[in-house]
Amino acid sequence: MNTTDTHLSHDTLAVVSQSGPTVTFFDAATFERQEVLALPPEPHELCFDPEHRLLYAASTYLSGYYHAHRGRAHDISVIDVDTREVVDVIGTAPDHAPHGLALDPARYRLYVSVEATDTEPGGVVVYDTRDRRRIGRISTMAPGPHWFAITPDGRRGYATNKEAPFVSVVDLEDDRLIGRIEVPGSEGLDVSPDGGYVYVAAPKGDFGPRPKARPGIRVIDTAKDEVAHVLHTDGVVFPVHTTATGLVLAGELRMATAPGGALGTHDNGVLTVFAPDTLEQIGQVKVGKFPLTVTSSPDGSLGFVANVMSSTVTVVDLRELRVVTTLEVDRAGEPGAHGLAYVPRAADGPSHP
Repeated sequence: MNTTDTHLSHDTLAVVSQSGPTVTFFDAATFERQEVLALPPEPHELCFDPEHRLLYAASTYLSGYYHAHRGRAHDISVIDVDTREVVDVIGTAPDHAPHGLALDPARYRLYVSVEATDTEPGGVVVYDTRDRRRIGRISTMAPGPHWFAITPDGRRGYATNKEAPFVSVVDLEDDRLIGRIEVPGSEGLDVSPDGGYVYVAAPKGDFGPRPKARPGIRVIDTAKDEVAHVLHTDGVVFPVHTTATGLVLAGELRMATAPGGALGTHDNGVLTVFAPDTLEQIGQVKVGKFPLTVTSSPDGSLGFVANVMSSTVTVVDLRELRVVTTLEVDRAGEPGAHGLAYVPRAADGPSHP
């Protein structure tokens, strides 16, 4: 079986290396490494469009990371997952630093969070996935909306803001900001499968003195748009992900030095797993250094944790809470593995052997 036959008949995992700058494809069953594609600097997040069989990769900075970079980028690479080719590059100018990506397949919309410019606050740019045309911009009234997630019905969107003490709430039918939910500067987020809750990592990840607020996950009730509960954690949380089965997955940082140590002084982090409904902590699994992105397989059986300082992806069996394997991702001497996307094989492709 040649490489083309393999990647058309198997599910795959796509991983970007921000310093590669590349996207690497792995077989999601055997974990065999497949193609590696070069991308514009510096790719951070990925989003998969299943109807058009395309991946979107947001290049956020020319190099570096939030508040420590050498200029903001403005490209979104469009990748055909079956031919493994970059087929287009969307320019976000005059907006820059695209990062958070969210897809509404029913309305053919791609939402991209962007940082503030000299003339406008941060916001979310909207593209039509059929022709990749820009169709609007929604202000979030914050300088750095870094992650963005939408409810399953496509009616509401939530943006976390590193520098602002609130989560921005936007109406995606009228394309306007409709509210702010008080939360200390925040990182990743995700929405429950039923749309009833948004899980927000807060406070933001500062590398210095211990943060004043205890780290954890703020649980937002979407019916009231207010924080209903806080899931406390031992370490600062960056990524949050909900599986198809309702598990809440949080990537906790661990520092090799005292809490609040400098960037780069990380120890191996942990993936903390919370139960559906009760949100009780049911276990932890050790992962690599600085877990930054988390995703899962469509059936919720496997979790994937991108560890940017290790430039690895930890594959976790979520039923047994154990590490299955660790995938290596190339890097150019700087932080590596970042955005993830699980790509199911094409529906009309050959069956898994």
